[in-house]
Amino acid sequence: MSKIVLASGNKGKLAEFSQLFSEFGIEVLPQSEFNVPDVPETGTTFVENAIIKARHAAEITGHPTISDDSGIEVDFLDGQPGIYSARYSGEGATAESNNKKLIEALANTVNRTARFQCVLVYMRHAKDPTPIIAQASWEGEIATQKQGEHGHGYDPLFIPLGMNDTAAEMTADEKNAVSHRGKALVKLVSSLKEQRIIK
Repeated sequence: MSKIVLASGNKGKLAEFSQLFSEFGIEVLPQSEFNVPDVPETGTTFVENAIIKARHAAEITGHPTISDDSGIEVDFLDGQPGIYSARYSGEGATAESNNKKLIEALANTVNRTARFQCVLVYMRHAKDPTPIIAQASWEGEIATQKQGEHGHGYDPLFIPLGMNDTAAEMTADEKNAVSHRGKALVKLVSSLKEQRIIK
């Protein structure tokens, strides 16, 4: 195997996956290179949505695929935004509008515990009956206002457990070493080695 398709057009994710897999001589290609359209995420969990995206990309490209479904869960909001993290503030949601809505939703509480969740799915082909699933979380809490210029999404509001800075105030390397996606990637690579998919 020399190529894996990433079922995403996110440049940040592509850079992260490319860096990791380059040491195994594997090229990670975005699904956009194969004109794969986005697929409706109709699942009710991160796992379901990650499988939907991976299967869709594998079907169209004919290559093994990796997909990522991730988001933030806030305890005071019963786990919301969860799988709706990217579209939390409605149609045409942006990171700015999502962050604003989250700040407002927590305006009257001191209970600000939250976690980022990441589920990665690897599918050998579209009919793969046993996709490899790796899941990891990153515990922390929601800040009262945005801080930091790095990262994306909810990073300016997320203060990792035991830290004073938000995820948006960390360098990419610092974040990748401890983040939900960084930890899930380590688990995924371990499973791929175990099943002799990569050496």
